[in-house]
Amino acid sequence: MPIDYLQKILTAKVYDVAIESPLDLAPSLSRRLGNRILLKREDQQPVFSFKLRGAYNKMARLSSAERARGVIAASAGNHAQGVALAAQKLSCAATIVMPVTTPHIKIAAVEGRGAKVVLHGDSYSDAYAHALVLQRRSRATFVHPYDDPDVIAGQGTIGMEILRQWQGPIDAIFVAVGGGGLISGIAAYVKRVRPDIKVIGVQPRDSDAMARSLAAGRRVKLAHVGLFADGVAVKQVGKETFRLVRQYVDEIVLVDTDAICAALKDVFEDTRSILEPAGALAIAGAKAWVERHRTRDRTYVAIACGANMNFDRLRFVAERAELGEQREAILAVTIAEQPGSFREFCALLGKRSVTEFNYRYADARAAHIFVGIEVHNRRETDHLLAELRRRRIEAYDLSDNEMAKLHVRHLVGGHAPSAKNEILYRFEFPERPGALMKFLNSMSRGWNISLFHYRNHGADYGRVLVGMQVPPSDKGEFRRFLDRLGYDCVEETGNPAYRMFLGR
Repeated sequence: MPIDYLQKILTAKVYDVAIESPLDLAPSLSRRLGNRILLKREDQQPVFSFKLRGAYNKMARLSSAERARGVIAASAGNHAQGVALAAQKLSCAATIVMPVTTPHIKIAAVEGRGAKVVLHGDSYSDAYAHALVLQRRSRATFVHPYDDPDVIAGQGTIGMEILRQWQGPIDAIFVAVGGGGLISGIAAYVKRVRPDIKVIGVQPRDSDAMARSLAAGRRVKLAHVGLFADGVAVKQVGKETFRLVRQYVDEIVLVDTDAICAALKDVFEDTRSILEPAGALAIAGAKAWVERHRTRDRTYVAIACGANMNFDRLRFVAERAELGEQREAILAVTIAEQPGSFREFCALLGKRSVTEFNYRYADARAAHIFVGIEVHNRRETDHLLAELRRRRIEAYDLSDNEMAKLHVRHLVGGHAPSAKNEILYRFEFPERPGALMKFLNSMSRGWNISLFHYRNHGADYGRVLVGMQVPPSDKGEFRRFLDRLGYDCVEETGNPAYRMFLGR
């Protein structure tokens, strides 16, 4: 028999623990976009995320015998806190399996609610597999973070609240998508009550399991997910959530890391609140959708779905927010290595503010400059590049070059003429105590390391740029070494930022 989600949402048990979160106007963002942008403030829930709705609705419906056996869940953060709070309210034992890489602040928050934390593996997938093993041993009830009808119905109460709080026209509701529980619940309600309202999912470009699944007509499992928006870093969406999204959701918008950082800044400027990356995803999607469709005087709702932000991440967000708003351009410029060339270049910049300027002498004929410049939009960047090239000044736009933004802008030194047969790779590895030393040890066997850059970005994964001198005859063995190493990596030897600032 088909599940009646309208009935399940209308009878969901969430308000013992959840508040009816405010639906607030974002005035500055609305003025900039020329549309009314309303923020559904799920970041104001007791656990700073919407996740307690679904967890509590699931657990409140367990029998007394099931509660006596306790519950178990796997999570890297928000779902864990929701389950822990629900268990505390229902006097039920809870075990949460979390990756070893989970920041201490999240572990402490879960333990502070009385739940038992088990640390296992480097990723959510590892924790999930171990939680299932523990569940079979203990016969505790597994509380899935998204692929469960009661969890979906709990999240769907957000859609019910939105339509009650704003009874005027709503053109679209934007929702962050990871495994799909939040958007499934909201869409199942909204499309039954107000089918004219578009429900639009938003995913990071590097964690787009739902978008790819919809395109393929089946659930697709990603080999790798980006980890900046860790709250939606899901390799495979749920069976039930995929069914509901196919039935009810109008489209999926993809955004990049810089756009998420810009959305974080937008929300801060309007509310003085700091969302987590996944929490700002819907706002980034709304901005991208409005820009693409060039709408005016419409009403859009974006779910601000979480605020469990690591403080250390703020420096990374601040660096990338201006790029996300296209208010900063990162350029690689080649000028003649002669007196007066710097002055000529600066004159071409006019009154634009320079945000960064990196230069090191390397060649008697040409100087390579890494420069950041304040601009109003991407069109201004294109105009500046055209003007530089008209003056026969070689220039590249590195604003979308991930290696340049993560590593090159922070490196000192320059070209290495004696680093023969150098190849360059960008790696990601689980960030945990001793991880960098383990990485270094694994990299130091066989080939000379000629370049190394690591910078802590306050995330669960470390990012490293490594140059190695690998003779052509060793290329096959080197590829086998990378396979054994097992870290996610991208070759950057052909990257123009490497050629201009670091290569031979």
